[in-house]
Amino acid sequence: MPKIKRALISVSDKTDVAWLAGELSAMGVEIISTGGTYKILKQNHVKVTPVAEVTGFPEMLDGRVKTLHPKVHGGILADRSKPDHMRQLEYQKIPAIDLVVVNLYPFAQTVARPGVTRQEVIEQIDIGGPTMVRAAAKNHAHIAVVVNPARYKGLVEEMKSAGGQVSSETCGELAREAFAHTAEYDAMISRYLSGEAPEKPRPSAFPEEKGEMFPESLTLELGEVASLRYGENPHQSAAVYAEEKYEGNSLATARQVAGPPLSFNNILDGEAAWWGVLEFEEPAVVIIKHNNPCGVAVAENPVVAYTRALDCDPVSAFGSVVAFNRPLDAETAHVLTDNFIELLLAPHFEPEALEVLAAKKEFRILEMGDIDHDADPGMDYRRIHGGLLLQQYDREPDERDSMWVTTETEPTSEQWEDLLFAWRVCRHVKSNAIVFVRGKATVGIGAGQMSRVDSVMLASEKSGGKSRGSVMASDAFFPFTDGIEKAAAAGIVAVIQPGGSIKDDEVIAACERHGMAMVFTGRRHFRH
Repeated sequence: MPKIKRALISVSDKTDVAWLAGELSAMGVEIISTGGTYKILKQNHVKVTPVAEVTGFPEMLDGRVKTLHPKVHGGILADRSKPDHMRQLEYQKIPAIDLVVVNLYPFAQTVARPGVTRQEVIEQIDIGGPTMVRAAAKNHAHIAVVVNPARYKGLVEEMKSAGGQVSSETCGELAREAFAHTAEYDAMISRYLSGEAPEKPRPSAFPEEKGEMFPESLTLELGEVASLRYGENPHQSAAVYAEEKYEGNSLATARQVAGPPLSFNNILDGEAAWWGVLEFEEPAVVIIKHNNPCGVAVAENPVVAYTRALDCDPVSAFGSVVAFNRPLDAETAHVLTDNFIELLLAPHFEPEALEVLAAKKEFRILEMGDIDHDADPGMDYRRIHGGLLLQQYDREPDERDSMWVTTETEPTSEQWEDLLFAWRVCRHVKSNAIVFVRGKATVGIGAGQMSRVDSVMLASEKSGGKSRGSVMASDAFFPFTDGIEKAAAAGIVAVIQPGGSIKDDEVIAACERHGMAMVFTGRRHFRH
C-alpha cells in the first residue's frame, strides 16, 4: 500500500487540477509538473518543480519530448520490493514517483473540429502521456495512477484517512481505468488513420460477395451503461454496453421515461422492434415477441396502426414489445393500456400520453429521440466462441423496379402495395419466414421453422381465417410446390419471393393453376 511522497502531474484536461495539487501539497507531497500544468499550478501558488529540473534537459521539439527520460520513467517503473531497483535509483539520483496524474491530448475533440488540418490532428497524438500512464499502471503494486478528474476527490479523501497511503485495491482499480484510457485513445487514432487508407480488395471464397471492405484487425470502443438483473434467464449474469462514438438512435442510450429497469430480453426485443419500425415512412407499429414480429401495420395515424397490428395475433402480443415511428399521443396511450406491454418505444411522448401510461407501473417506456433514417448503423457483430462474425446490416431497400412478375396473372395495384409491405416485414422475421399481409397489415406470420411449408402452415393457423384475399412473402425461395399449395388453401392471392430454386418452373406453374400472381425479387432476406 504505497504512501504518496512525490507526484507527477501533467494533464490536458485541467479540471480541478489546481485543487488536487493544493491538497497534495498541503499533505507534504512533492509535486513535479510540465508545460501548461506547471504554469497553472504556479499561478495558484502551489509549490511545484518543473520536470526539466528533474531530468536536467529542457522540453524539446515543440514539446514532443519532455517526460521521455530515465529520471522520469525510472522513478515510475522501479519495483519497490526489489532492493537492487532502489539501489539503482539512489546511484542514478532518480527520485521515486508514487503518484502519476496524467490525461491525454484531446485527440477526439481535435478531429471533430471543423476545418482541422491533418497536421493539427497528428500533433494531438500524445506520446509521453500514454507512456507515463502505461508505466504507472504496470507498476500499480507500488504506484497510483489517475487519468480521470472525477477520481481526484476520492483519492484525496482516502489519503487523508490513511495517512497519505492509497490502498492496493484502489491502485488496481485505477490501473484498469488507465489501461482502458490508453486503449481507447489508441483506437481513436487507429480509426482516424484507417479512414485515410485506400481500400484494398480482399480475397473471398464466395463468388456472390460484392467486395465489402473489412478491417484486418478490429478494436471496439464500448462503455458499460448498466448491469442488468440477469441475462436471458435468471441464472445468467448480464450487462449492457454502448458504442462510444455511435450517434444514431440506440437502445443502449435511449432515455427511459417510466417503468422498471430494462432486462436483457427487453433490450433484444426492443432492438428488433425499433429496426422493424424504421422500415416505414408512414405511421407504423411493430409488435415483437421473442425477437419476432407478431404484428406489423401502417395506417393514417398511430392508433389505427396499433389496432391493426394487434389484430394480427393478440394472444402473442400479451407481454410484448411495441415500437412506434411517430410521437405517441394520449389517444394511442389510452388504447395501449388495455394490454400488457413489457416495453414501449417511440421517438417522443406527449405529456398527456405519459400521464395516461403512468397508471401502468409495469410499462417500461423508452424515448428514442428524433428518427434519422440516414444514420450509419455500422456493422452487425455476432459473437462466436473465440471470434466474431461481421456483416453489413440488411438495410438496403428493395425497389419495385428491380422485381419482376413471373406469372401471367399480374398483381393489382393494391396487391403490389401489400407485397412490398410484406417483403419489408419479411426481413425482420426469423427464417424460415413467411408473412401474410392484407391492407398493409400482417394477418399471419410463420417464423423460425425448420421447414418452409411449416412456416406457411403456421402463418395460416395464426391468421385465423383472415388470410383469404391476402398476399404472402417468403424470405427465400420455395424448394417445392407444397408451400404454394398450402398458401392457396389459405386463400393467398399473390406471392413475393426471391426465386432461384431449381424447381422455380414448377412453383410458378402451381401459382398459375391457382390463379395466384407471383413476383420474384432476386434477393433473399434470411435472418438467423
